[in-house]
Order: sequence, then structure tokens, then C-alpha cells
Amino acid sequence: MSANVPVPRTAVALGISDPVERARAELKAALSAIEVKVNVPKRLSDSTARGVADAQQFAKKNPEVAIGVAVGVAVAVGFAVWGIVRLITR
Repeated sequence: MSANVPVPRTAVALGISDPVERARAELKAALSAIEVKVNVPKRLSDSTARGVADAQQFAKKNPEVAIGVAVGVAVAVGFAVWGIVRLITR
């Protein structure tokens, strides 16, 4: 087994000749893959962080468009809140 090549948690290292060690490595990889798929809060956090980074990068490249988008979102949210309050108070 090569110690120089990093192996992801969800992969089985190549070159394992002992069947017991290979089975353990496969089980460990399978459990890690399940953990990655099932951990929704971590996946949501990672996705949100990527989205924020993308939005910041877009705002740096196109500040006028970003301001326009922010104003548009604020207006849409304002109208939605106004509509909900109007429906509730009737």
C-alpha cells in the first residue's frame, strides 16, 4: 500500500491483499459514504457557504447588477409581507 497517495474517506485503498483488512476498509468506506449522504445539516451548510462565496464573487465583478438584484429581492419580499399582512387583517 502506498503511503504517499491520500485516500478519501469514502474510497477503499488499492493494494490491500488481506481479505479481512479489505472487508474492513470497504465497510469503513461504505459507512463514511452513508454519513456524507445523510448529514443534511452539513451538506446544507456547505452549499450555503458555496452560494455566499459565489454571490460575493459576482458582486465584486458586477456591483451595479448585484445592487439591482438586492433591491429587486427586497421589493419582492416587501410585497409578499404586505400581501400576507393584508390577507390576515381582512
